[in-house]
Amino acid sequence: MIRMASGIKRHEISPERVMLAVFAGVCFLSVVRVSSAVDLPAVNCSLVTDAYSSLGFSPADVPNAETPGGHPRVCGPQKTCCNTVMEENFNHRSTRDFEKLIDDTSEELRNTFMTRHKRFDGFFLDLLERTEQSQNEMFIRTYGKPYMQNAEVFQSLFAELKRYYTGGNVNLEEMLNDFWTHLLERMFQLLNSQYVITEDYLECISKYMEELKPFGDYPKKLKSQVTRAFVAARTFVQGLVVGREVANRVSKVTMSPACIDGFTKMLYCSYCNGLSTLKPCKNYCLNVLKGCLANQADLDPEWSKYTDAMLLLTERLEGPFNIESVMEPIDVKISEAIMYMQENSIQLSYQVFQGCGQPKPSGMSRTARGVPDTFSGRFSPYNPEELPTAAAGSRLGRLRIVWKAMQYSVGDIKEKLRQFRKFWSWIPEGICQEEHVAAVDGDDDCWNGVSRGRYVPEVLKDGLTHQVNNPEVGVDITRPDTLIRHQIAALRAMTNKLKNAYDGNDIYFQDSDDDSSTSGSGSGCSETCVTESDSFITQAPREEAEKRDEASSASSIRSSLLLLVLSPLVVSALVLR
Repeated sequence: MIRMASGIKRHEISPERVMLAVFAGVCFLSVVRVSSAVDLPAVNCSLVTDAYSSLGFSPADVPNAETPGGHPRVCGPQKTCCNTVMEENFNHRSTRDFEKLIDDTSEELRNTFMTRHKRFDGFFLDLLERTEQSQNEMFIRTYGKPYMQNAEVFQSLFAELKRYYTGGNVNLEEMLNDFWTHLLERMFQLLNSQYVITEDYLECISKYMEELKPFGDYPKKLKSQVTRAFVAARTFVQGLVVGREVANRVSKVTMSPACIDGFTKMLYCSYCNGLSTLKPCKNYCLNVLKGCLANQADLDPEWSKYTDAMLLLTERLEGPFNIESVMEPIDVKISEAIMYMQENSIQLSYQVFQGCGQPKPSGMSRTARGVPDTFSGRFSPYNPEELPTAAAGSRLGRLRIVWKAMQYSVGDIKEKLRQFRKFWSWIPEGICQEEHVAAVDGDDDCWNGVSRGRYVPEVLKDGLTHQVNNPEVGVDITRPDTLIRHQIAALRAMTNKLKNAYDGNDIYFQDSDDDSSTSGSGSGCSETCVTESDSFITQAPREEAEKRDEASSASSIRSSLLLLVLSPLVVSALVLR
């Protein structure tokens, strides 16, 4: 028993020896596997020469026979009909191929933003110009020379609206307040042409503008409508500019050395093995592109938020902030404000005299001062369906053609924004699904980077952090691309402005040469430039104004006789200073 036990003990295998044997077996199988992958059939280098020269390279570069592995850095380590000269040529060609693929894939996106911006901007400026022409023609027909002598009041209004829309440093609220103040000054001088109205006196009148409300609530209503519409339109067109510039910049990809090697191996190393007609496997292509475009994919989340904000703003442009609803009746709204002042002219003059004092008599009659005793021209509201004249019908008809074109343009932009919402993470799929780039999905008769056969590694997720173990392209996830980060910041700032414009908030764009913003877009203002949501409606202190209003209302007497005499003259407030 003792002898038998000792025999058994001598033949017993320790756990360490078992593990060593298993490890040796694994290593043997690995060697066999590598050998089977590397020991490819001998390649006829003459076939490689034909394929290589078809790319425009010199056939003299191709060796007569296979060279030992290791000489081509990228297309090694197995025996191959390629050398370092050929590999260098493949590197240069693959760089051009990659840049062209990215350019072709992003061409529709870039052209969309360029053409839609140009179209919307052109339609809006055309609408603004035609609206001014329409107002001018209407006033000339109605008032003739008196209006023409004072048309600069309205010309200034439209000039400032255009300057605001095109990105000028215009405070829209203050500009509209100035328009009504200037209109009040012209009308007040006309109503009181028997007095000497000095600049100091006019300045005094302007201080009482909020308290007197000479035009009723019309300025406040028009200010709200104009501001919301113009803020939305300007922010929208600036958003198109930002999208265009981001697309242009991000589409110019700088390939890293690892990307060049990986792309070269995918497209051209198959030539070295006589497999030039074999397309890269679809999943192989995806991993190469995801590695090369890791930083571009990181743009996608902010790009999606930006497109969503643009889509929300298009709803405003088609709905409550529709520029058509503002521009079509602007001349009628102003005329209604003038008529309101006409009907309250006696009380208005009396209140001004109470607050600013009685002006000195001029010692001249109205006729001597060039003020007509009668002025028959007068605005009157009209139903757009019952136009007063053929000329007016033609005028509004031209405007509506432009409005319809703008509406179509906005609808077209909406469809394109939805289409490109996930563009940057879609690029690898977009390129690898091209028939001339990679094999169809599921086709195992493809180039897997080593030989003909199925591509085994799994397809990685999008973005820089997911490329840490990319089997095809080495990616340093600790060094994000600076250009991409700047574009992400620009999109984030623009998205914030779009959201504020959706709420009707005024946003002041300022030109900036900062590389992090888009050149020429006028969108370099930071988020702090956004005003409060109700900033476009001035809420002046009212306590003192209410006291003055009570005193002046108690002493105001309306004279019917004077109203009859003055009312024909009031509408020509546009006439004389």
